[in-house]
Formats: sequence, C-alpha cells, structure tokens
Amino acid sequence: MTAHYAVTAGRPAPLGATPDEGGVNFAVFSAHATRMTLCLFDAEGLETRIDLPEREGDVWHGHIAGVAPGQRYGYRAYGPYRPDHGHRFNPNKLLLDPYARRITGHPIWNDALMGYTVGAAAGDLSFDPRDSAPMMPRCIVEAPLKFPEPRRPGTPIKDTIVYEAHVRGLTMQHPGIEKPGSYAALASDPILDHLTKLGVTTLELLPVHSFLNDRFLIDKGLTNYWGYQSLGFFAPEPRYMAGTEIGEFRRMVDRFHGAGIEVILDVVYNHSGEGNETGPTLAFRGLDNLSYYRLEGDPRYYVNDTGTGNTLRTEHPMVMRMVLDSLRYWVEVMGVDGFRFDLAVSLGRTPHGFNRDAAAFQAIRQDPVLSTVKLIAEPWDIGPGGYQLGAFSAPFCSWNDKFRDGVRRFWRGDPGRAPDLASRITGSALQFDHSGRPATSSVNLLTAHDGFTLEDVVSYATRHNEANGEGGRDGHGENFSANLGVEGPTEDAAITAARARRKRNMMATLLLSQGTPMILAGDELGNSQMGNNNAYCQDNPIGWIDWGNADPAFERFTRQMIAFRKAHPILRQKLFLHSRERAIDGVEDLFWRRDDGAPMENADWLDPDLRRVCVELRTASGTPHYAAQEIAIFAVFNAGDEATVAVPEAPPGRAWTWRIDTANPDAPPRRLGNGTIEVEANSVAALVLDPDD
Repeated sequence: MTAHYAVTAGRPAPLGATPDEGGVNFAVFSAHATRMTLCLFDAEGLETRIDLPEREGDVWHGHIAGVAPGQRYGYRAYGPYRPDHGHRFNPNKLLLDPYARRITGHPIWNDALMGYTVGAAAGDLSFDPRDSAPMMPRCIVEAPLKFPEPRRPGTPIKDTIVYEAHVRGLTMQHPGIEKPGSYAALASDPILDHLTKLGVTTLELLPVHSFLNDRFLIDKGLTNYWGYQSLGFFAPEPRYMAGTEIGEFRRMVDRFHGAGIEVILDVVYNHSGEGNETGPTLAFRGLDNLSYYRLEGDPRYYVNDTGTGNTLRTEHPMVMRMVLDSLRYWVEVMGVDGFRFDLAVSLGRTPHGFNRDAAAFQAIRQDPVLSTVKLIAEPWDIGPGGYQLGAFSAPFCSWNDKFRDGVRRFWRGDPGRAPDLASRITGSALQFDHSGRPATSSVNLLTAHDGFTLEDVVSYATRHNEANGEGGRDGHGENFSANLGVEGPTEDAAITAARARRKRNMMATLLLSQGTPMILAGDELGNSQMGNNNAYCQDNPIGWIDWGNADPAFERFTRQMIAFRKAHPILRQKLFLHSRERAIDGVEDLFWRRDDGAPMENADWLDPDLRRVCVELRTASGTPHYAAQEIAIFAVFNAGDEATVAVPEAPPGRAWTWRIDTANPDAPPRRLGNGTIEVEANSVAALVLDPDD
C-alpha cells in the first residue's frame, strides 16, 4: 500500500501537514492511540493508508516523499474502544486533522459516522465496523501563505466601535455584490463603503472556523447558520469561500485594514461539533477522546458546561497548545486583530471551579503575539458558577448583558430602572472597576446575533421562532421588549414613529455610555428577523440583512451618534467616573442632577416612578494633565413625560450647545444660555459645553 511513497521519520513539529521541497511532514497528537494511520486520497477518491512510523512523546509523525500541496488526507486511529474508560478509538472512522488548513466541506450524514452502532441494545458501548470515509470531507495539504506583514489599523480600545456581523448575513441580499455569502463579497466596495461611512472601527465576525451542520437541523431542512460547532480551528469555513484558496480570507482582512477597519473573530474553543456520547466520530473523539474532552466521573459521559454536549479539555497541555497555535495562526498568517471567546468561562474551569487566572488565560496573557490583540470574553457558560461578568483579568474585555437588559428595561418604562441605567452609562463600575481595569472593559451592547434585532426589540412583545421547528420554545424567553401597540409590522403612523424614537433613544444611550460599544449588523438599517430571537438555523432571509428595506433616517442617525462619540473623548475615557474632585480644578468629574438642577439624593434614586436620568460628565479624576479637557457633556435620558430641566450653569467663557435630540434628530445645534430646556417625553438630549466664541 506504500509502494508509491517513500516514508521516513520526519519530525514531530510543527503539528499538521507541512510541505517542503521533498514531500510533506505529517504530525498529529494522540496520547492513547496504539497506531496512527495516514490516509491519502487521489483524484478518484481511492485511499492509500500509511502508518506514521515514529512517535515522539505523544506526537505521531512521518515524512512522505512525493506528496505535495493539494493532497487530500485524513487519519485513522487505533486503540482501545472502551467508552467506560473514556476511550473511543475506531479505525473504521476517517478523522479530520485538527491542524488542517483547509477542509473540503461537511460530512454527509449517515449512521456510519458514529463510532457505535445506532440502534444497538448496548447504545454507544457498541462498536460500529462501517467505513465512514465515503461520508467524510477531506483535509487538504496547503502551502504556506505568503503575504506581507499585515498593516493593522491598531485602533485603541477606547476608540473602538465594534460591528458584529455574519459573512453570509451581511452580504447575501446586498444588491450588486458578486458571489454573495463569501469572504470576497464581505470585502467588496459596497460593504466597505457602508462601514466606513457608518464610522465603525472593528468588524467582529461570527465563527469562520470550519464547522459542522448538525444532523437534527439537516433532517428538518435547516442548517447551522451561526457556526458554533467548530471542527477545524485552522481551516476557514468552506461554504464562505468564493473559490478554493484560503488566501481569500487573508485578502479580505487586508481590504478591511486598507479601509482602516480591524477584523476580530468569534472563536469557539469551549466545545467541538462532535456532541455528547451519542454524537459522531469526526476528529477529536476518534484521535484521543480522553485527552481532548472533559469527562465525568463515569468517563463514558461528557462534562457539558457548554450546553452543546461536550467541553474541550483546555487544561490539557496539548489541547491548550492547539488553541494557542490556532489563535496565533489567525493573527500572524490570516492577519486578524483579535478574538471574541464564545462561552469563555469554560476556558477557565478547573476541578475546583472557575479561575480567572486558569492556565489558558495565563498562556494567552503572556503570549507575545496574543497579548497584543483585542480579547473579548463572553463571560458565562451553563455550568456551576457560570456567570462571571467582570471577573476576567486585563486585557480581556467582556460582553455586558446587564447593559443590554438595563437599557431595554429603562426605555420600556419598567419601574425603578433609573439607578440601573445610571450604572450602565457610567461603565458598570460595580462589575468592572477593579484590578486596575479600564472603563472600556465593558463591551456595551443593545443586541447581538443571539436575540432580537433592535427593530424587533421595539416591534415584538414575544419571540416568534416557529420557523426553527422547535415549537417556538427555543431562544430567550424574556427579551425586555415591547411592541408599542401592535405585534410585528404595522402601517399605524403613530406606532411607527414611537418605535423609531425608541430605537434612537437606545442607540443614543449606547453611544453616550462609558465602555466599548458594539452594534449588531443591520440594526442601523432597521433590519428585522420577523420576531425570531434565535436565528441560529436560519440561513435564509430570516437571518440575512434586508438591504432593500433599509431605514435611511435611522442609518443617518446612527452615523450621527457615532460621529458625536468620536468627536468627544469625554465619552471614551479609560478611567471610571465616581463624582471625585479633580486635581486640576477641584471640580467633581460626575454630577447626577434632578430636573431643578439640585443634586440627586438617595430618596430620589429610590423612587420607583423615576423615569429620567440627568447627568453631567467631565474628565475623570486622576486623568493626567496632558489628557484633561475643560469641556463637559450634560445628558438627559427621559423615559417619562415632557419635562423642564435645568441646565448646569456654564463657567465664564463657556456655553452649552444642544447637539443631540432624539425627539428632533435633524434639528441643527442650538446655542443656549443659562436656564432651562424643554425635554420632550421619551427622548434623549445631549448638550456640550463649548467655548463661547
């Protein structure tokens, strides 16, 4: 079977398939296998099996002469099939290389993909002898990509405005884009033009690692749209490729860099797409189940802190190595600027619970490459003690669901929400102001891929997920949304106007708040998912952005708010505001005021009917003299009735200018004298203390 190939020892590093002038070096980790077979496939799909001749430590390796880039391959691993001991080796199952740079596609669902015999009385303890190769995609040997050093925008976190998007969702319905749904389409002129005019600085992409299409979705005629079922942590998802070159992804990144926009990736290192003990054997399970996964006391079963059936064992040194190698690959080779870690708490779990200084986090923080890029944690999983908002050490930022829910509830008119809003617009200091962390640690969001769009937050009182085929029971049950009179679309002009104003109020709140703002792609256009708050399986117009029905007025307002934030560094401070006196002038950095201008008292905050927050923001106490500014911003967040509000007295040589008014979004700036302003019901007002010229 090896007559056409000369096999030599090769080397154990790097892991994966590494071509050279004479052939390809193959190296793969497995601590518990007894034999590792490389499977090479020709153009007709015929398979040649070659045992890797060497094992150094737990890495199996060999050099195969005569093999070149473009070669299709996989592995078969031999060892004990003892699920009750944590071992699930089955050499009848073709396995993907965890380090593969390109994967041809997705498995074709068939019971032969299972390591056990489906329907057998012994369940997953049984052994399935069928060959899975006809149903499996292939790994492909790739030559190293040759691109110049990335020209990164290097946007400081304090100046960052994140835009969360899906490769297909953003491009599939955009008119005039060639090859929609691809990396190339994402980097097209129309998308770049839209994002640069909008003013966002950082594109955050939903998972682009090669992932699995779940069987239960395929059986229902649906698909894994979001991509949170990774199988290849080095391989770009093939369905997003316009052609066959993985360099297409890097060219996309370079195009965004040329436009001054960073690219960060949503990455899923907490679990794989193989599921629990009843799932398929596609890669990690078959290579070394006991090493790759966290198992229960009864090792037949998987720890499921992720809610997906399994949890990767990132505390294992070789699994951690894979994660770090993957992260560095996407930074150094693919040029990306950072990562958002899905269910990041799982990466910090130890036998004693969550540890913010767990080995995985320490490794990332000390790495000379990874410590310099943007790092964002989704600060929860479903395991014990899984909610860890604010617990991650710098330089990690965290998604802040308290901001999302607090802002929604305040503008919905829930009683007693004013104190919470005050906390959110000043950076959620209770959660984040510790250990020297900056106010930018809080990634503030109104919406994200998981949940309602902003349009749906103001248009639906309940979720409408019937298209998902789960009886409408999936997705968040409490969205803190309101339909303002009619469930879903309406032609009622008054309701439409009220919805538009509430969206402006919420977007203004996001961009006037301390922290790092994140906008969901399409929110600026008024995009709706028709009330579906869990579009994970909707790779169709439900999940795609509807460019044809864009709301130009709200897009214009969003641009205005982003420009306002960029123009006023006082909104982008790294230090928290705590009403402390400043050394430069003895003036406090934060004032909470009643309508009459008097300071807020405890009794005022405790009033459940308080619907208005008036705040004066200044340069934070402790700001170095070279960064201090004399300007201030006075903002009124009014979820109640029309009110007469006293404007703080302007110092000599200064005057207030009313620049943001969500009740009159197209009104020009208005210079004010000392006195009062009339703030309309359900609106946001923002005034700037300008030089009085």
